[in-house]
Amino acid sequence: MNYPLFAIAGLIVLGFSFSFAYAHTTIEVGPYEIEVGWQDEPPVVGILNSITIDVREPGDVEGISMGITNAFKNLQASVFSGGASKVLDINTDPRPGHYYAKIIPTKIGSLEIKLEGEINGIEINVVIPVEDVESTSVLDFPATSGSSSGQEVVALKNAVTSLQKDVSSIKSQVGGIDTSSGNFDVETAYNFGVFGASLGAAGVILAIIAMVKRK
Repeated sequence: MNYPLFAIAGLIVLGFSFSFAYAHTTIEVGPYEIEVGWQDEPPVVGILNSITIDVREPGDVEGISMGITNAFKNLQASVFSGGASKVLDINTDPRPGHYYAKIIPTKIGSLEIKLEGEINGIEINVVIPVEDVESTSVLDFPATSGSSSGQEVVALKNAVTSLQKDVSSIKSQVGGIDTSSGNFDVETAYNFGVFGASLGAAGVILAIIAMVKRK
């Protein structure tokens, strides 16, 4: 009667194993298998994560691999995003053959890991893609009524409306001033008022452009 329980437990363990390896990429270079991916998946922009790199070779028993220690003695790992690149600071995991580098992704999209150098005389020069970085929306719960970008647009629209009201107010106030007074130049005051409001509107437009570029 215990066999089904053991079978279920085995399936659960296998399930966790498959989940952990999801979206990792494994390549073969000479006798070595190199597996690269994220420690936490999916990777989210602005949240600390790690690039994991596992280096192993076939063991004495068929189907069982052995981790390579000191794999990064003469090996360098770099991360690429568009035209930007950074040499990773590799840390050694307590498990033989497992390595990681802490990283905070600052931009959504794809990254690539380049490994260059040699392992025990075997030349390594490969580029390995990793899972795309996602926006923080993948972690949002419960769902909000509107996105942050939508709220920003509403705020900017309100600012434009306020500026329009200010311009109308300036016009109405100027219309009630005695233009025969020699101590007050109505036209100059009006021009300065409109100019100030225009500067405010220009600031709003620049904010909109900056927001669009950031998104």
